[in-house]
Amino acid sequence: MRFYLISDNEDTLVGMRLAGIDGVIVHNEEEAQREINKAMENPEEIAVVLIAEKVVDMCSDFVYDLKLNRKRPLIVEIPDRSGNGRTKASITRYVREAVGIKI
Repeated sequence: MRFYLISDNEDTLVGMRLAGIDGVIVHNEEEAQREINKAMENPEEIAVVLIAEKVVDMCSDFVYDLKLNRKRPLIVEIPDRSGNGRTKASITRYVREAVGIKI
């Protein structure tokens, strides 16, 4: 089992490759959804899909639907090198949609 990165930024991809994590760069919503689907097809090989914040922004409804309805692989939203700290708000939204309460 391994990690897999989907990013819009080559610097993030290079940094993760130095840590032994493979991945791809996407430039639009269609590419993002296609690559996320490919990563989700093989949960026995890919345990965690790391998705950069800007990629999640491209297709947030698609990503949150997968988070809510698929157990494996785990999808983790990560900040890129210019991270804006928005991940906390994403977690809050995810909990609100999953549980139905506002925190």
